[in-house]
Amino acid sequence: MGRIERDLIGEMEIPEEAYYGINTVRAAENFNVTGTRVHPELIKALAVVKQAAADANMTMGFLDRKIGDAIYQAAGEVAEGNFLDQFIVDALQGGAGTSTNMNMNEVLANRAIELLGGRKGDYSLVHPNNHVNMGQSTNDVYPTALRIAAIRLLQPLSESCAVLQGALQKKEAEFAGVLKVGRTEMQDAVPVTLGQEFSAFAEAVSRDRWRLYKVEERLRQVNLGGTAVGTGLNARRSYIYTVIERLRGLTGLGLARAENMVDATQNADVFVEVSGLIKAAAATLAKIASDLRLLSSGPRAGIGEIKLPDLQAGSSIMPGKVNPVMPEMITQVSYQVMAHDLAITMAAQAGQLELNAFLPLVSANLLPAMDTLSRAVKLFAERCVLGITANRERCRELVDKSIGLITVLVPHIGYEEAAQLAHEALKTNRSVREVILEKEMFTEQELEQLLRPDAATKAGVIGR
Repeated sequence: MGRIERDLIGEMEIPEEAYYGINTVRAAENFNVTGTRVHPELIKALAVVKQAAADANMTMGFLDRKIGDAIYQAAGEVAEGNFLDQFIVDALQGGAGTSTNMNMNEVLANRAIELLGGRKGDYSLVHPNNHVNMGQSTNDVYPTALRIAAIRLLQPLSESCAVLQGALQKKEAEFAGVLKVGRTEMQDAVPVTLGQEFSAFAEAVSRDRWRLYKVEERLRQVNLGGTAVGTGLNARRSYIYTVIERLRGLTGLGLARAENMVDATQNADVFVEVSGLIKAAAATLAKIASDLRLLSSGPRAGIGEIKLPDLQAGSSIMPGKVNPVMPEMITQVSYQVMAHDLAITMAAQAGQLELNAFLPLVSANLLPAMDTLSRAVKLFAERCVLGITANRERCRELVDKSIGLITVLVPHIGYEEAAQLAHEALKTNRSVREVILEKEMFTEQELEQLLRPDAATKAGVIGR
């Protein structure tokens, strides 16, 4: 037999052991959609916001110390990851996050009641709205919690990018002396070193890492204290300034009150900005993964200039086949991140007047994108990039066969003449060197100096 709780609509039976209440149960029934619950980082961040609010209200004398201490302790427990199973509302919910906020208010109220020696559901001891939600609205606590959760997930994502950057730089140094064919539009171009290719990968990841590190600054401006529309109605001025201070201390983050709380309540463009930078990182990763798949293709009937680590059998029918599974994994994660970004963009655009009702959609896409990409990047670095080896003989073989070396002769014989030589080399299936010596355009010694592949990987005109 459960306990009976009542609200404006009627009454419901709540499981006796549940910390959530009637508002949560109604929301769970109304939004039984995806089977995915609210991201745990958002729950923990929201609990910290409730801690700060309880502390500020006690400090200002608005909340009874005994009740406030119980709420503060309960919120601290949730912030540490306890009672997460009590947050049962679907991630995609109507009401701009109100259901998540009420789920939190009820869990904290019932846990506080328990700490005070009462029975769950006895809201005369601790009330979800009057006490836990004092001086607050979903419209200021939910966006604030989302910003905190995003900051917390940005940090490991940036660190994962640092791990990948380091792995790529290690390969850059290892492959510095490996000459290979450069390719543009999938056709032979001038020589590069394998190290130069990996240096470009590392530099691109470095830019993404820096952008992700810097965007945290925009997330630090919160609208806590703005209540319903950013005006701060029903929140005392002393509370508004104190709660930000308490939240800063609890999180260890450089949070600050937004200069324009109305703006910060109705506009979600900062989440689009963050998502856009994550998408940019995903685009970089997908490009690198694609290049690694191409360069490792074969192993005998493809390019085969590098070898990826053998991680698992690649076929249920073809013995000995090994697939580039880690580049494929990071590519799929990257595409998923791009899909998340589209949903976030549309949700931010759909905000109307003083509130964006679609912040749950932002949360349901932004936080998983950051979480998933962070883990995927680290795995990609450790289980793929660090184990890559160079097929030096194959690289040299393709360089010697390439007509890209003809480009170094353009300053000496002109573009048209060089083009004709290249065409003849291709038509007769001979090397550029053979065709030039046959025509006695240069001596073998002169040609040796002009067609040095190592020189062709540096700036300047060879022979001048």
